[in-house]
Amino acid sequence: MVTKADTFRALHRGRLPDDPLVLPGPWDAASARALADAGFPALAVPSAGVAAALGHADGETPPEEMFAAVARIARAVDVPVSADVEDGYGLPPKELVERLLEAGAVGCNLEDSHRNSGRNSGRISGRDSDGGVLKDAHAHADWLAEVRSAAADQLFVNARIDTFLRGESDPARAIERAALYVAAGADCVYPIGAPVAVLPLLRSGTRAPVNVLARIDEGPSPAELGELGATRVTFGPGLQRRATAAAAEIAARMR
Repeated sequence: MVTKADTFRALHRGRLPDDPLVLPGPWDAASARALADAGFPALAVPSAGVAAALGHADGETPPEEMFAAVARIARAVDVPVSADVEDGYGLPPKELVERLLEAGAVGCNLEDSHRNSGRNSGRISGRDSDGGVLKDAHAHADWLAEVRSAAADQLFVNARIDTFLRGESDPARAIERAALYVAAGADCVYPIGAPVAVLPLLRSGTRAPVNVLARIDEGPSPAELGELGATRVTFGPGLQRRATAAAAEIAARMR
């Protein structure tokens, strides 16, 4: 029997350079249905978008609320759903996997840095920093290996690499971390905030699919990012922020 996790994993394979997997980010059940109805084959829930929808600053959503939001989204659609669960909320790998599977997720993003206390930056666009620090790469790889062991093939693990976000501009540092995380069982790596110019180098130096963050209506298109090395393209909380701005504009005309 082919599971949603199998389907999601297969979506990352055999992609042409100009045809990366595009995963928009729903923040609630209604937005998830709209995106699924638009024909996207899978969705990637952004933690920042969910945080904003629930009235929290980015990084301050209680785990119970985040998993509940992911569950509502996963129940609302038939397509596979991956979820950004930040740094795992300090949960043991086995419990983290259990809660993701209970919520109906087939994939997850996991960060490799610690945010500052308070976690109140409210902004994750790929180039905004909250002043956090990178985790020890070897220790994080060991933790990812525990997540993979607990999940087996039931979760697609997207290992976020925060070197560029934390001010480390040398692509070699991201490639080193990618190698450790892939060896630990990560299915995909996500060098968030990587400059477009270094994407070909990251792609050539990484033995796994590469997730690239795009901006809506700004910068290279998904197809252009694919040609530069992106296997899949996500937008973080971009859609949620655009929807909120549109609501504000409409409200202003209603007065």
